[in-house]
Amino acid sequence: MSLGQHLVELRRRLMIAALALVVGMVVAFFITGPVIDVLTEPIRIVAEQRGTDLVALNFAGVTSGFDLRMRIAFALGLLLSAPIWLWQIWAFIMPGLTRSEVRYTIGFVAAAVPLFFGGCVMGVFIMPHIIELMATFVPEQGAQLFEAANYYDFVFKLLIFIGVAFVLPVFLVALNFAGVMSGMAILKGWRVAILVATIFSALATPAADVVSMLGLAAILIVLYLAAAALTLLLDRRRRKRQETLLPPEATA
Repeated sequence: MSLGQHLVELRRRLMIAALALVVGMVVAFFITGPVIDVLTEPIRIVAEQRGTDLVALNFAGVTSGFDLRMRIAFALGLLLSAPIWLWQIWAFIMPGLTRSEVRYTIGFVAAAVPLFFGGCVMGVFIMPHIIELMATFVPEQGAQLFEAANYYDFVFKLLIFIGVAFVLPVFLVALNFAGVMSGMAILKGWRVAILVATIFSALATPAADVVSMLGLAAILIVLYLAAAALTLLLDRRRRKRQETLLPPEATA
């Protein structure tokens, strides 16, 4: 294909992906109510604990309620339409890949997607504890009004933050496949990995919530060690494959 044909193909696939996103947003808009109920459950718990009506999700502007629903609809629409727009991306780049590259890419995506969503689920469980803990620092005579846009940004960034952290071990395996890092080099960095996982968990969770911090750090460390073990296995298989390809006099 010529450059012009590639651009036409890219435009066609982008239009299909955009249309899928719009359809996903329309469908998601009708379920934003239950999603808001789930996201604001920690606020209701804080209100019950403090025994006051001065704890609520605050909509300061005229269009704030609609804006919040549109932002949630966009995030959910992106998720619902993911099979279509991911396929469009894959179908565009796949003709330029070799058979082994296609196999490796499918393996990386198959590992990264569940890990990312697993991290988001972990964030959903951590999020209420963070909000409830932060609310304890508000004076009893103070009103705890959560501005809707800021509240959504906090929840959304927390979920993405933890989801991406869960995918990092996949990138380590990818670096090993590319020959950038050996399995032994990855394993030798376990001290740095533990330190980074602890600092990351401390930043992602409140300092006073030690249980959430240790739980998140433990999961990240286990994922790192699993990636190190897998790269060591891959290095061993690679060495055996090279030994079988060497002539007998080279191995003597």
